[in-house]
Amino acid sequence: MFRLLILLAGVALAGWGLMWLANNPGVVTLTWFGVEYRVSLMMALGIVVVIAILWTILWSILRFVFRIPSLVSLSSRARRRARWIDAISRGFVAVHAGDARAAVKHAADANRLVANDPLTRLLTAQAAQLGGDREGAITAYNAMLDDHDTRGLGLRGLHVEARRGGDHVAALQYAMRANAQHPAAWSGQAVLDDRTRQGDWAGALATVDTNAAARLLDKPTAQRWRAVLKTAMADEARERDPKGAAALAQEACRLAPGLVPAAALFGRLAGAGTGDARKANRAIENAYAETPHPDLAAAYLRMRPSDSPADRLARARALARLAPNDPESMLTIGRAALEAHDLNAARSAIAPLLASDSPHGRPTRRVCVLVADIEEADGNLGAMREWLSRAARAPHDKAWIADGVISDRWAPVSPAGTLDAYVWRTPDERFEAPPEPSEPQPPQEAPSLLPRAADVAPAAAPKAALEAAAIPEPRAPVVEAPPAGPAPASPPRAGVVVDPDSVAPDDPGPRLPPRKRRRSWIYAND
Repeated sequence: MFRLLILLAGVALAGWGLMWLANNPGVVTLTWFGVEYRVSLMMALGIVVVIAILWTILWSILRFVFRIPSLVSLSSRARRRARWIDAISRGFVAVHAGDARAAVKHAADANRLVANDPLTRLLTAQAAQLGGDREGAITAYNAMLDDHDTRGLGLRGLHVEARRGGDHVAALQYAMRANAQHPAAWSGQAVLDDRTRQGDWAGALATVDTNAAARLLDKPTAQRWRAVLKTAMADEARERDPKGAAALAQEACRLAPGLVPAAALFGRLAGAGTGDARKANRAIENAYAETPHPDLAAAYLRMRPSDSPADRLARARALARLAPNDPESMLTIGRAALEAHDLNAARSAIAPLLASDSPHGRPTRRVCVLVADIEEADGNLGAMREWLSRAARAPHDKAWIADGVISDRWAPVSPAGTLDAYVWRTPDERFEAPPEPSEPQPPQEAPSLLPRAADVAPAAAPKAALEAAAIPEPRAPVVEAPPAGPAPASPPRAGVVVDPDSVAPDDPGPRLPPRKRRRSWIYAND
């Protein structure tokens, strides 16, 4: 609309000018070779316009004639570039389709048409990689190093080829060179992975700072990784430099308040007298409110070595208020009450975990072991053995998990070399545990060298054994009956003496030394 208004204004102005000239006639005099020519002003203007039009037409014809060779060359170059674009497009389609033969053919066509273009070099390198020509790929990537625009791409390709060839030293050199000249996320991560894999926490921390300064990492991730690396450095230095380790752990807690290993380490160092106990208490409370963890509870309860078991029970209850509905809080109170010899408080603390309608599901292994310890402290050996038997088939407790590995201890790097990969969660059960019996099963008859409950006089049985008799006995293993005839005398085991009058009705015999159980398991990914 605005352009139309301008056009109309121009036409109106031209009409007004012609009208003015018509109303004000004039004469133009031209002398040429002694001859004087007189024409009107309107005629003179018309002649000038005609001459300008003729000159423009003549100049256009001459310009076209002189430009014919360049126009022919330009057309040839346009056709050549169109064929190159077609070859590049088909080549990359073949590369991503996995057609090595077509990729190599189109890469050769692209090199024949436009050899020094970055896309041509990239297609040549990827086609060589797809076809298994490692030397050709390295040559193509080395050619990219000569151009400033493709230097980063060439270094990345050489880094990948070096890793594929198993030359990790050369791969690290390419990554470091790229990180210094053309900072990128892949080069920074490659250098960081190498530092963490070698346990060079200081070098890894410097790499994180460099990547964060280059904006290759977002601020929360950089803060978290700094805290993880400072925790690793504090864990290494806690023996030779406890004060320095406490300072590093405190800094890690400031960077990541929810980092459980940092808060637990800070609490242990403060409990040993090498840190600020007040700040350690606050750090543990902040971390426990976000992630209830047994290491945090243990460090919190033993922050003051002079505390009595009753004092630790009070601290356990105070810590549990931060996460009152978490099973870890109930276990912490139950264990502290057991150490304080308050069995009723211990039973009350873990009662919600043993209820049939508990929202936390079946009792886990730690719950079963704690109940067994409570029963042992109460003198109920039969119930203790029953709960230990249930612990063998109980669900797993939460643990540190990374790369399919379940570990009792946190580590800054996973087995695959990933920084901050361990997560505190419940492992996935690969096999379902057998269902709990709804009713107590009566024990099966089996030959035994120990006297049965019916053969023991009630007066000779101790009071604790009579109380334990009310607890259902686990199912005894089925043993084949001995052949008819006099039973051969079984030689007694050395060092084991059994008094029939001191055996409880449900006591299967003297306890053997427990076998040492492994505390970490490896599960394959489902």
